[in-house]
Amino acid sequence: MKRYWKFIVPAAIVVVVLVALVVSLNSSLVYFNTPTELADLDPGDARLRLGGQVVAGTVTDTTAGVTFEVTDGREAVVVIHTGAPQQLFQEGVGVVVEGTWNGHEFHSDTMLIKHDENYDSEKYESGDTSYEVQHPSEDESDQA
Repeated sequence: MKRYWKFIVPAAIVVVVLVALVVSLNSSLVYFNTPTELADLDPGDARLRLGGQVVAGTVTDTTAGVTFEVTDGREAVVVIHTGAPQQLFQEGVGVVVEGTWNGHEFHSDTMLIKHDENYDSEKYESGDTSYEVQHPSEDESDQA
């Protein structure tokens, strides 16, 4: 019996450490919901993240911030953002906003802009800040 304790105690310690590691990693990961997923959620005061692309023609400046729609290609959600938008914010850009969902509108106070790592100084010096958006379904490179 003494021989089994030499195996059981270290194995139990390893299991406890692994469980603690998984729990701590899971609580530190931050996911975002798509507009389709958000439409299925119940309204509430819980803080959520919403990610997608800004729909062209929906950006409207307000006195408190900006209002726009975010889409994942299937559903669109109205976002009311309080505060100044990020510098790279524009129509067609990928965005992740953080806030609350009331069932009809997403009220945001934090905004992250998705962008690539390439910076073209000539493009920005000329004032051309257009952003080409290509939906993954339009990419024919991975189709057979």
